[in-house]
Amino acid sequence: MSGGRALNESGRIWTVVGIVLTITSIFIGRLVHLQLIDNDLKVRASDLTENRTIIKPSRGMILDRHGEVLVASEAVYDLVVLPRGLADLDTAACAVWAGISREAMDASLKKARRFSRYKYTAVRRRIAPEEHARMAASLYAYPGFELWRKPLRSHRHAVATHLIGEYAEASRDDLDRDAFYRLGDFKGKTGLESIYEEALRGEKGRRSVVVDARNRVRQVGVAASKDRPAVDGLDLTTTLDLDLQQHAELLLAGKTGSVVAIEPSTGEVLAIVSAPFFDPNLMLGATRGKAYDSLLRDPQKPLFNRAVRATYRPGSIFKLVQGAIAMDEGVIHAGTRLPCNRDLIGCHGPHTLDDLSSAVVHSCNPYFYQVMERWINHRNTGSHFATAADGLDRWRAQVMAFGFGTKLGNRLRGTAAGNIPAAAYYDKIYGKRHWDFRTIYSIAIGEGELLTTPLQMANLAAILANRGWYREPHYVKDLGGIGPPAGVGTRTETGIEAAQFKPILDGMQNVVEEQGGTGWRARIPGIQICGKTGTVQNDPLEDHSVFIAFAPRKNPQIALSVYVESAGSGGDWAAPIAALLIEQYLTGQVDSAKQAGYLGAIPPAPAPTQAPAP
Repeated sequence: MSGGRALNESGRIWTVVGIVLTITSIFIGRLVHLQLIDNDLKVRASDLTENRTIIKPSRGMILDRHGEVLVASEAVYDLVVLPRGLADLDTAACAVWAGISREAMDASLKKARRFSRYKYTAVRRRIAPEEHARMAASLYAYPGFELWRKPLRSHRHAVATHLIGEYAEASRDDLDRDAFYRLGDFKGKTGLESIYEEALRGEKGRRSVVVDARNRVRQVGVAASKDRPAVDGLDLTTTLDLDLQQHAELLLAGKTGSVVAIEPSTGEVLAIVSAPFFDPNLMLGATRGKAYDSLLRDPQKPLFNRAVRATYRPGSIFKLVQGAIAMDEGVIHAGTRLPCNRDLIGCHGPHTLDDLSSAVVHSCNPYFYQVMERWINHRNTGSHFATAADGLDRWRAQVMAFGFGTKLGNRLRGTAAGNIPAAAYYDKIYGKRHWDFRTIYSIAIGEGELLTTPLQMANLAAILANRGWYREPHYVKDLGGIGPPAGVGTRTETGIEAAQFKPILDGMQNVVEEQGGTGWRARIPGIQICGKTGTVQNDPLEDHSVFIAFAPRKNPQIALSVYVESAGSGGDWAAPIAALLIEQYLTGQVDSAKQAGYLGAIPPAPAPTQAPAP
């Protein structure tokens, strides 16, 4: 019995072993067949591959304050190749299809293989939509190639070049610093394009598909958890008025100088021009390299933004500041009359004993010499050297309350601060206790070591229009439909009561309206304009022509500064330009005959000179 039971158990074991061996043999045989004999899965695995496509967002538009498009993006395409996807390729036919030479195609493919078999490399860039349509129809015949859409900036009106800035190909440093960018991507390099790059560029999307060896899509959404749509960039609405900007550029064409116009109540910059300027569309696409080199070599420095970076002596216009802060300090009042003592400093015109308003009209140098001397010395500390140092530092603090010596919020990179000298500044030059007011008196009339920018001078016009306060000048009215960026338009007080400005404004109005006033060429019938001319020293060349103004006197809508370099008197050249801009902005039109006359009279660009010190 026991022997039979053992024999049966042994038989069952062998049966189980046989079944296992049979099943194992079947699996092994099938695997051998699939691996060594049947090529179907191998072919399918090689024919189907996951392809992840980056979806580029549309870059936000840049518009003027009324919604007129200044800059938009137009579609262009890059032809790219993925070396691992290349099949048997007729290189000659492919080159004809791609619109390049056989040699260029061979070089591109060699470069792509050397770079990476698993990454796309550009073969040809910036293909126009019309040519893209032709190439796309035959794309299936060239596996491994793709046409990638990308935005190229288009400046619709070719204005405000320095403010809007440049949009150019990302550098190697850009790629290393920010994973957003890939080889061939573009980014904002200067101006608003750079400052608001992250908002304008949007967010890239991704789409994953399965394609076969012929680059035909077999399955969409294979990696849905990581796929996402592109998010378009935000639109940026500037504070610019396109009509005013175009008019300002027309009036400065062929000249060297600047215009800055501000809405006094908001600080919004209505127009900003630096001349000479250039067509920003030349800095896009294939023409960029040649255009940039030409602009860089130009002795008149068209790439230099004179409106915010150039520094000039303020000249006679600074007398407006001197009068306002002197009244606030109590060293003079509106009726204070001072002799035009030309033994102190030279002057011009037939006047002898002006009050403050008349001194503004006549731009009396001895008057403001004496005004500043009173300011500097009226708090006697016992030593005239120490008195001068103390007085100058108090004076400087009051002047800086007008925004001078600051970057006015620095809303545009590269904005200069200028120079309002302190006592320490002169200590370094002359030595401590070796200078007094008579050493530095030229700053009383806006000369000497004082340096200001056209932006600061337009801001001064806005301060006078507001009777003692300003909002930081800024250039963005709305970003993405949610209003201006945070902190824009901060209100700053000069600390001077509004009533103190009346005699200053009376004088400015008379500069334009009084018979013989230096700003008479800025008159516009029916509009009260308050202005001040400046003739800024530019030794050894001809002086710069400068004019600041605001209008109308009641409820001011525009304040501006105009600079024309090496053009002489402010009343002859800068004032009429300002008047034409004011008239156009306030009335929507200008007297064409007057404009033709002014354009004919305004001198051509002077001989190339070095740009003012930044």
